[in-house]
Amino acid sequence: MQLFSTNSDYQNPSAEGYYGEFGGAYIPEMLYGNVETLRTQYLQIMQDPIFQAEFQQLLKDYVGRPTPLFLAERLSKEIGATIYLKREDLCHTGAHKINNTIGQILLAQRLGKKKIIAETGAGQHGVATATVCALKGMECVVYMGEKDIERQAPNVARMKMLGATVIPAISGSKTLKDATNEAIRAWINEPNDTHYIIGSVVGPHPYPDMVARFQSVISEEIRKQLKEKTGTELPTHVVACVGGGSNAAGAFYHFLNEPSVELLAVEAAGHGVHSGLSAATTQLGTHGILHGSKSIVMQTSDGQVVEPHSISAGLDYPGIGPLHAFLYESKRGTFLSATDEEALASAFHLSKIEGIIPALETAHAFSVLPKLNLKPTDVVVVCLSGRGDKDLATYMQYL
Repeated sequence: MQLFSTNSDYQNPSAEGYYGEFGGAYIPEMLYGNVETLRTQYLQIMQDPIFQAEFQQLLKDYVGRPTPLFLAERLSKEIGATIYLKREDLCHTGAHKINNTIGQILLAQRLGKKKIIAETGAGQHGVATATVCALKGMECVVYMGEKDIERQAPNVARMKMLGATVIPAISGSKTLKDATNEAIRAWINEPNDTHYIIGSVVGPHPYPDMVARFQSVISEEIRKQLKEKTGTELPTHVVACVGGGSNAAGAFYHFLNEPSVELLAVEAAGHGVHSGLSAATTQLGTHGILHGSKSIVMQTSDGQVVEPHSISAGLDYPGIGPLHAFLYESKRGTFLSATDEEALASAFHLSKIEGIIPALETAHAFSVLPKLNLKPTDVVVVCLSGRGDKDLATYMQYL
């Protein structure tokens, strides 16, 4: 495996898919053909001008990109720094997830696949997958934890309305980890005609790199928009919530090799990092293998996965993408955490001072702003990864 120094090119893993010692492809033999086909073809397909033209056209005309970079004036005044919000909540379907599913459905078509499977936690990736399958006329099956089906009912209804079949995962904690397990099992049973659209920067190589590249449109736009608004492409800080880490990977991507930009990832502390009900992976995890790659995983001393907890279904995951594990261990990224209570307070506060109701996942990112000791000259971009419509049932309990 190729090891990187902390000064290396963070955007590109080794040929085997390693960021430092994290990554790789740890997969059952039945999936080797599928994953190897992806590994040997994904970059060639993604860089093809015809692919790129269709991808960019759909991002513009279907997704609604570029999304605005909004100066949050009242929040800025309160925090004492310049705070911009990258409005991924304004994407079609209400979150950043559509950037990746557009890319992967086009890739699946070029690989001759006929059926799509996906996992989902908060439901945003499931909705985004169901959306692109409807757009391209492909069969769609989404695996979702039974607990998440209950707490994200609007997104379940959206998926079904879009023509997807939603299959509950009833094992373990009945959340995102278990939905991913079920999706992988289904893929093993139907490897030939099925493409698995993984929704985050997790899974076997090349998924972490592929998803990061599709999501990198976020930071590509941030650089251009900041240049227009401030005269410089580089903020002082980029802040994003992290479960598996796709919105953070997208927001960080074009700043990874810019050491002057501080990258802040915010995990879900649940009831408290050491409460036993948490999803703060970097604080609680050790090196291990989960869902096809080596990363930092919440696990017991004998390798059994510890059940995570977060009020937000999208951050309720016991691992983290290998890129983020490398950012954490190399200290290129700073990893913080926010409790359920802090995220809720932050969501209500942002709603009242900026007129934007964020997803519960995104609310974790906002909750750390007062703790950063920012200076008046600091320019901070927060990735507002999704809108809060899907979380209204949870929010209503606290009104």
